[in-house]
Amino acid sequence: MTRPAAMISGASRGIGLAVARRLSRDGWALSLGMRSPVMPEGVDPAHTHLSAYDAATGGEDAWTAAALERFGRIDAVVANAGLMIPKSVIEAEDDDLDAMLAVNVKAPRRLVKAAFEPLSACGRGRVIILASLSGKRVKSEKSGLYSMTKFAAVALSHGIRQAGFARGIRATAVCPGFVATDMARAITDRDAALMTDPDELAEVVAMLIGLSNTASVAEFAVNCQLEEQY
Repeated sequence: MTRPAAMISGASRGIGLAVARRLSRDGWALSLGMRSPVMPEGVDPAHTHLSAYDAATGGEDAWTAAALERFGRIDAVVANAGLMIPKSVIEAEDDDLDAMLAVNVKAPRRLVKAAFEPLSACGRGRVIILASLSGKRVKSEKSGLYSMTKFAAVALSHGIRQAGFARGIRATAVCPGFVATDMARAITDRDAALMTDPDELAEVVAMLIGLSNTASVAEFAVNCQLEEQY
């Protein structure tokens, strides 16, 4: 197959769905990881593969093998699945931390590990880790535990960049603030019109994976509000 192929986790809604729609319009073949696989509107069904995938329980090797069987190649991985439990580092229990580490850090590491050889084979493999501005600073008490896992997700992206750079793999940690998704609406009363639109994040992801090997972007921060640094 001549068209590039991307694996996207958490593709049933929010940022993942917006990225899928954008890449489909750009001519990409898609392998979408979803807990309940249903062909989404706005993608080309003829070049879209669906896989039952839950980042909390694993299955990255099987998903990758199925994507390779369908398309014969993997050119990009967009690790978008995420979990947010709004608790401080004091009130949280280990089970809360373990649940977020499993989805936000361990699952994307396993997914990229599973896809590492085909990403290398194409000579310009791209990895996008959907991290968060919570991976760059701790904004509030209730975001503290989440920030621990997102700091780790940013470090994961840097580790992938180091491990794959000589083989043409470029990895970027995309770090948005509030995005108008179900996750954000559950933790803030901010009007959706004042949050970043998921389609804008999709534009960012499309731009990043389209850059050449000599234009590596390690981190990309996006914010909907004024902060001292971000």
